[in-house]
Amino acid sequence: MASGSYRNGGGGGGGGAAPRLSAKLDRQNSGAHATPKASSKSRPPATPGAAAGGFRRSSSGPLTSTAAGRGDAGVPGRVRVAVRLRPRNGEESVADADFGDCVELQPELKRLKLRKNNWESETYEFDEVLTEFASQKRVYEVVAKPVVESVLEGYNGTVMAYGQTGTGKTFTLGRLGEEDTAARGIMVRAMEDILADISPETDSVSVSYLQLYMETIQDLLDPVNDNIAIIEDPKTGDVSLPGATIVEIRDQKSFVDLLTLGEAHRFAANTKLNTESSRSHAILMVQVRRAVKGRHDTELNFHGENGHTSPLVSSFRPPIVRKGKLVVVDLAGSERIDKSGSEGHTLEEAKSINLSLSALGKCINALAENSPHVPIRDSKLTRLLKDSFGGTARTSLVVTIGPSPRHRGETASTIMFGQRAMKVENMVKLKEEFDYKSLCRRLDIELDKLIAENERQQKEFEDEVARIRIEAQNHVAEAERKYIKALETEKLKYQQDYIDSIRKLEEKWMVTQQSSSNNKTKAEHHPQSAEKTCDNKAPSESDADEINEVKKLLENEKFLRQSTEEEVNDLKNQVLHWKKLEAAGSAEVAKLQKMLDNEASQKEKLEEEIAALKSQLLQLSFEADETRRSLDRGGSGKIFPGLDSLMSQARNSQLRDQGNGPKPPVAKLFEQVGLQKILSLLESEDADVRVHAVKVVANLAAEEANQEKIVEAGGLTSLLVLLRSSEDETIRRVAAGAIANLAMNETNQELIMSQGGISLLSMTAADAEDPQTLRMVAGAIANLCGNDKLQARLRGEGGVKALLGMVKCGHPDVLAQVARGIANFAKCESRAATQGSTIVLGGCK
Repeated sequence: MASGSYRNGGGGGGGGAAPRLSAKLDRQNSGAHATPKASSKSRPPATPGAAAGGFRRSSSGPLTSTAAGRGDAGVPGRVRVAVRLRPRNGEESVADADFGDCVELQPELKRLKLRKNNWESETYEFDEVLTEFASQKRVYEVVAKPVVESVLEGYNGTVMAYGQTGTGKTFTLGRLGEEDTAARGIMVRAMEDILADISPETDSVSVSYLQLYMETIQDLLDPVNDNIAIIEDPKTGDVSLPGATIVEIRDQKSFVDLLTLGEAHRFAANTKLNTESSRSHAILMVQVRRAVKGRHDTELNFHGENGHTSPLVSSFRPPIVRKGKLVVVDLAGSERIDKSGSEGHTLEEAKSINLSLSALGKCINALAENSPHVPIRDSKLTRLLKDSFGGTARTSLVVTIGPSPRHRGETASTIMFGQRAMKVENMVKLKEEFDYKSLCRRLDIELDKLIAENERQQKEFEDEVARIRIEAQNHVAEAERKYIKALETEKLKYQQDYIDSIRKLEEKWMVTQQSSSNNKTKAEHHPQSAEKTCDNKAPSESDADEINEVKKLLENEKFLRQSTEEEVNDLKNQVLHWKKLEAAGSAEVAKLQKMLDNEASQKEKLEEEIAALKSQLLQLSFEADETRRSLDRGGSGKIFPGLDSLMSQARNSQLRDQGNGPKPPVAKLFEQVGLQKILSLLESEDADVRVHAVKVVANLAAEEANQEKIVEAGGLTSLLVLLRSSEDETIRRVAAGAIANLAMNETNQELIMSQGGISLLSMTAADAEDPQTLRMVAGAIANLCGNDKLQARLRGEGGVKALLGMVKCGHPDVLAQVARGIANFAKCESRAATQGSTIVLGGCK
């Protein structure tokens, strides 16, 4: 355990100087914001990155940097250094009352004079010179704000404070400003700007707070975690701390609470130089993840085997995210043991601090002198700051010094550290990548929506079928009831009419019989009237008429009965017809059920197609990443040697497995999609589709077995058209690389020349500014220079001139390709001269 006490938060590393510094910070020098012309006498020479516009100075003079290039190659950017002078504290005011300050600041000239004595002084120039009157806001704006803005744009950034113990490093970086908001340090102000710029819905900010104490990395947010390991990616070389606590930040108050908690766990001790001296290096890591708006809303349609776009299946572009990391490093102060009075465990702490700072100074010296070896592994501090010095981060350093002439040696050492750091060159790179996890989540959500919609439609369909079936059954049952009831009613009616008719006929017949019997009786009792009876034949005729009428009634009854029977038969036929309709309805229901089963089968096929499309999307991304890494590695001959090697390994593995192993990714894609479809995408209106298509063609062209197929299918002509018409730097670079691979074949070389390829390559070389594009073009021309038959045309059509013109780029990869092309050209010229001499000698003989 350290002999010193824990810091209870908020205090600065300036010790006794902090109260006086806080009092003077409110009185800002009127000339502190001026931006005078910088002198060039003793300022270090401008680096190539600065000369090329890598940095600019705003109207108020902060160390602002322009946005770096969007490619993977990065943009050079020098480490920016500012010097800050601490005011005299109470002890120095008394002890050094008869002596002047050992330094003299000239902020308007950005100069600092270090006095040797009363007559001699040394002058140093920095990117910014901050007097003892400079406010915390001014320090943040000129030192840290440009770095914070770069982190928000997707770059890595580092802000670091270096200096003797007690000169105000912790005050500059970690002051919380709870009592006086104007005294807030760089950490608090940086988080305020970050939270103000991000969108909580799409962006995220996470924080880790660590300390490097006695060469062990400890978590200030979780003191139990006191030995965190450093993990280094073997491929990229990036350093990470997977064991550190990561807290997501939503508001400024929670961040200040975390800083307070971390400061309470940080080691501090009381020394002669500082009553609250930091005994560890504090490291604040802020991870900013931002979604790039407006670049993930367009949909991509995948084509099926028949060449038509699937109307129901579509996949989204993966959203692009930018990951910036801000590292704020509050280094422990360097100290001399005889001055600090450290002893016991505090002495051991001082030794560890001085050793780690010494290792950092060695690394910066090696980087400033372009040494082939940088001792980055001598300390965990240098390993953690690997990306900050000589890496890909935009770094800003503030060196803090004191005015006391008693500490002139420490002040001179700090100034020289800053001067050497100004010579360190970083290659700033944009950290931008596809968010495949978000894409998968979006695809899963879309798939769930489609499944839910399909299930809803299926349920509605089943409910509709059931409703129609029930309605049909109800209609049939109702019709049967109505017709049975009507049949019974008619039957009863006709039966009643029949009975009434029979009864009427019987009554009439009985009346007739009775009348006849009466007449006979009268005839027997009155014979004399027989003559009269014979004469009265009219009544018997009337009886005949009644009989005829009865017959007619009977015939009518027969007709009615026949009609009733026919109507009953008609009703029976209608019942049979309804039964047939019911059977047809059942058949329709069965047909609908079959359609439902087909819909379920189609749903399964769609799910399989979605899974295949996701697999193809990931495969295309993998191919694009492989192409990018191949472009970064470079090499002579083929432009994609890394991919060619992978393809060769995949082929060898396939031969070993006797055809049972998996096929190479590009070959598998080539077989599934087809070369003609891939080439047709080169003419797509979508720029991103063209970029991916030309990358796939370039990967295929890296394999000799595919080159003849590509040329026969018109791939060479399409690549030359892209080279002529496209303004996209990525498309031109990859197209030139594909042409370079095709130019490895002698037959293809003649085709390239016959289609004006050398003129297009020359124009591309004249227009291009990206070193990687120039390297591709130079590689293609270099391959053409190896053909004896093309020497005259290369000279006449400007190929050799374009090759020599690319020397101005100065990039080592470009120069290597130019040298290879000149060597090939010279060999061909030498062979031609030798053959000419042989012919002449043969003629003499």
